[in-house]
Amino acid sequence: MRVAIGRASYYVFAGGLAITFLLPLVWTAVASVSPHAATAQQKGYGFGNYQVLADYDAGLLRYLWNSSVVSALTVIFTLVLSILGGYAFARFRFWGRDTLFLVIIAILMVPSVTLLVPPYVLFGEIGLRNNLLGLAIVMTLYQLPFAMFMMRTSFEAVPRELEESALVDGCGTFAVLRWILLRAVWPGVLTAGLFAFLYAWNDFIVPLFLINDSAKYPLPLAMANLRGGTSGANFGVAEAGVVVMAIPCLILFLHLQR
Repeated sequence: MRVAIGRASYYVFAGGLAITFLLPLVWTAVASVSPHAATAQQKGYGFGNYQVLADYDAGLLRYLWNSSVVSALTVIFTLVLSILGGYAFARFRFWGRDTLFLVIIAILMVPSVTLLVPPYVLFGEIGLRNNLLGLAIVMTLYQLPFAMFMMRTSFEAVPRELEESALVDGCGTFAVLRWILLRAVWPGVLTAGLFAFLYAWNDFIVPLFLINDSAKYPLPLAMANLRGGTSGANFGVAEAGVVVMAIPCLILFLHLQR
């Protein structure tokens, strides 16, 4: 009886949490297709709000493409740099290693907005302002401290005997990293990549500073402009945009949750 009560309490509590977190998403999805006089879907249920979103300015597909490019570049840059850096911090001894790593981690305590002015000035000089590549580089800089911490912790959890055995068999440093250690730290790689994607896909502040060409807007910035247009806030289209932005995040999270 005690076991049954405990199990029932667990399912009730977990179900309540699931409903609490899912309710806003479900409500937004339903509201995006529901009729309302202040939206593009005024009569009956339909996809009028999504049609307005698809036809806005440069087009929804263009904004999705911009967000996809920035997110993909951010994930690639973050993983390459954090894997190499985490491997170096975890396996090599060099002067100032711990101090340098502490400085990198300390960047997490600095508000990200305060770090935007130097890249804004520098990228204006080298032609990377108002550029998707420059936007991805800045977002990578913001993600590197956490990703570096994640990868160093992951590499340190792998027994050194695996690496030493490969070195004895003739593997070089990069061969050990590629064929032995990466397979062992794959969950850490996926976690760092997932966090980098979620940040790059949803961030609004960095594009607001660096992008001024509407054809290069990522989806969050385009949604903000659409919601606050001269004709007034269109919450139906905003809800449709939230649904579109949430779908890739939900798919990736559900696929990689383990």
